[in-house]
Order: sequence, then C-alpha cells, then structure tokens
Amino acid sequence: MSSSVPRKRIRKSPEARRAEIVEAAAAVALAEGLECVTLRRIAEDLGVRPGLISHYFPSAENLVAEAFGTAATGELDALLPAERPDGTPTEYLARYFALSRGAAYDDISRLWINARHLSRYRPLLRDRVHEQELANDRRLEGLLRDGVERGEFTTPDPHVTAIQILVVLDGLGAHANTLVENRPEAVRRMAVTTAERELGLAPGLLDRTAAALPPALAPR
Repeated sequence: MSSSVPRKRIRKSPEARRAEIVEAAAAVALAEGLECVTLRRIAEDLGVRPGLISHYFPSAENLVAEAFGTAATGELDALLPAERPDGTPTEYLARYFALSRGAAYDDISRLWINARHLSRYRPLLRDRVHEQELANDRRLEGLLRDGVERGEFTTPDPHVTAIQILVVLDGLGAHANTLVENRPEAVRRMAVTTAERELGLAPGLLDRTAAALPPALAPR
C-alpha cells in the first residue's frame, strides 16, 4: 500500500509573497503578453488559490501594471545599470547597443508594444508606462552626461540626444512582431549611427568598443 507525505507548506512573509506574485506575472507578460496576466492564471502558476493573489492585488489591472513595471525595470537594469563601476561611459554605451540589438531584446520590445497599446484603455498601466519611459530617458541621459563630463562625448544637450537615441530604438523595436531578417545593416545600426553622430564619436567606434569589452561588461 503506497502512502504519500503531504508537502509542508512554507509560510512566506507578505513582502516575499508579493514579490513572488509579481515575478510570476512579469514572466507571463514577457513570454505571452499582458493580456495573459490574470489573477487566476498567476494563482495556477504558483499553485495557490486565486484569493491569495487578490489579497495582494485587488484587481487584474493592478497586477498587470505591476508586472509591466517590474519587467521593464529589470530589462533597463540589465541594459544600462544605474551604477557603472566596471567601465567607461563609452563602454557602457557600446554594451547598451550590443544588448538592445540582440534577439533577446525582442521580448521586451514586444512587451512595450503590448503595454502602449493596452494603456489607451487602462489608466493604471498608462501611468506605469509613463513612469518607465521617464526612467529610461533619465538613465540614458545620466550616462551621456557622465560621458560629457569625462570628455568622452560631445553634445550640447544630453537630454535631447538621449531622446533621439530612444526614439530610434523604439522605431526599430516596433517591428519586433514581424520578420526583420532582410533588414539592411545600415537600418539595424541606425541607433548606433545616431549616437555616434550626436556624441561626436568616430563612425564604428561603438561597435569596435563592444567587441573589446572587458569580461565584467561583456554581453551574456
């Protein structure tokens, strides 16, 4: 006669449980889209009752906004860390472009497309999209200002230059849902070319820098 030992339920702190829920929702958002983030779906993925999810998030709208914010912040931190002790501004900018042109970046591009569309109808998500856009602007602007102060970049207005770069990246990312295998190299490099031109860098410098990044900065 077989017997089974019931699994011991691990009691988590409210902070840990909430973080677990958000992490699971962000993973679903990245892989399948924000429409798939529901209280029931996340409960099923975590093996808990839907009531536990609603205890932390009264509605799916709250969870969707939090999932997007968490996923977008995680991607920003991976692309362009707030603290940059391991290299120069030029190296971090080169790394930023190397990562943002990789296939792994397509998921976050799709998530941004998804979020901007849904934010037309969902106020909580709209606010979070606006917050993340500002965070991206400020993070890149901060890097450019650092480069100007160190004499690596030359631009009269790092804020405007950061927006120019992000607009080009957004434009390229808008095609994440379509086939882009035949995209000309000049188009693929548009964001890099824009950055080099606006920052007074020699053409091709960022690609050469990316190819020679130290191990601590090398894209994974």
